[in-house]
Amino acid sequence: MRFTAIIERDEDGIYIGQIEEVPAAISQGKTLEELKENLQDALDLIFTVNREEVETNYQGKIFFREKITMP
Repeated sequence: MRFTAIIERDEDGIYIGQIEEVPAAISQGKTLEELKENLQDALDLIFTVNREEVETNYQGKIFFREKITMP
């Protein structure tokens, strides 16, 4: 899956970014590379928390998981 980063540079030269498809994924970095790494960390954290929440919601229920690929 590919994501779109919206990036701006503030008056202090810090890059600030947000993932368009996952608006809660926001971060910053001194360089573009650092920003991209920090955005990846933000996405990983969001996905981990979401998985844990879903697992809690389905605890004790019969369900299955299926991997899907989004275009």
